Amino acid sequence: MAREEYPQLQETLLHEKLDNGLDVFILPKPGFTKAYATFATSYGSVDNRFKREGHDEVRVPDGIAHFLEHKMFEEPEGDIFSTFASQGASANAFTSFDRTVYLFSATESIEKNVETLLDFVQNPYFTDENVEKEKGIIVQEINMYRDNADWRVYFGLIEALYTKHPVHIDIAGTPESVRSITKEMLYECYNTFYHPSNMSLFLVGGVDAEAMMERIKANQSRKNFGPGGEIERFFDEEPEAVRTPRLVTKLPVSLPKCMFGFKEIPGPQRGEEAIRRELASKLMLESLLGASSPLYQELYDDNLISDGFGYEYNTGPGYSFSVIGGETRDPDELIKRVTEALGRAAESGIDERIFERTRRKRIGSYLRMLNSPEAIASEFTRYRSRGGDLFKLVEAYESLTIGELNARLREHVNPSRMSASIVRGD
Repeated sequence: MAREEYPQLQETLLHEKLDNGLDVFILPKPGFTKAYATFATSYGSVDNRFKREGHDEVRVPDGIAHFLEHKMFEEPEGDIFSTFASQGASANAFTSFDRTVYLFSATESIEKNVETLLDFVQNPYFTDENVEKEKGIIVQEINMYRDNADWRVYFGLIEALYTKHPVHIDIAGTPESVRSITKEMLYECYNTFYHPSNMSLFLVGGVDAEAMMERIKANQSRKNFGPGGEIERFFDEEPEAVRTPRLVTKLPVSLPKCMFGFKEIPGPQRGEEAIRRELASKLMLESLLGASSPLYQELYDDNLISDGFGYEYNTGPGYSFSVIGGETRDPDELIKRVTEALGRAAESGIDERIFERTRRKRIGSYLRMLNSPEAIASEFTRYRSRGGDLFKLVEAYESLTIGELNARLREHVNPSRMSASIVRGD
């Protein structure tokens, strides 16, 4: 078992790649009573066209990764949630654009709960009957979100930005795509993406790392997995231009909701360069739009934004885009003010004092995050899926230069690749 020491953070990460290809990571936290575990596969909603080594190319219905996540919790003898609850654990799962993650938190029976996590994810149970039953549940969930203004304005922006890339399709799919899913399709996706060689197990908290690793290895040695093979993913070529510069949705809201952002030509997808680009993008947005920035204060004083105003930068296989906005009395004025300020900043550069203050703030938030097992597990899984190391982020932040941020700003803020999504009631 390899040990990675991070003296600056006073953390030690243990890692072993098992014979079946599963990567196991354990971060002991002496003195912590809670433990948190994630069992993640590099498989998300955008993976609707793929080819497994030795097999033909497959195209599957939109939303199938999310559907598969739902079905994994069902077993012949009942719901796995009750098993975790009886062992003092709280379990959950989520599907994103590029990951599916199963997780639990507990303060007791940690080893038993880790085995339960491994066993239920590695023992799929799909029948024609339970697949049909699930379709109605998920269609109802999709329809519920269609009435959610926050959800509609957010995914409306992605839909406005992207034409062909599946990132613009709701993670849950559409009612039509969900109804076309079959048991055989679920097993095809499971056998492709849920092989141990495409997965990782991460455990953080007050655990005996050596004993835990032996228990995990024993659990995996009792199971037989065929060869995993390479997975090739296919995406239709995405045009550089946005699909539409403006998308307006009518819903009963007291104040309009507005989100806008810029679509990028994707840069590096994995590794140190990709992580550095992501960090620079987020730091750039926070320097210009964060709660302590002059622009934020101006917009707030003019009653154009509320405390819910925010921003984010999303990147993954074949996509990169920003999201800016929130609730506002005047969407057009908000878009105008922010884009003009970003344009001026692109010409003059980011204020160096603001850059340094924002960087220190980001590092401080990161160090506080290391006290939360839940946050560590979530972020570790995300950075790991992109070939990065969560525990090297301080080094990356400290080495970023204002020149890199200004270069990212000039590259990112391109009016010809901007879209806006507005939800309003009038």
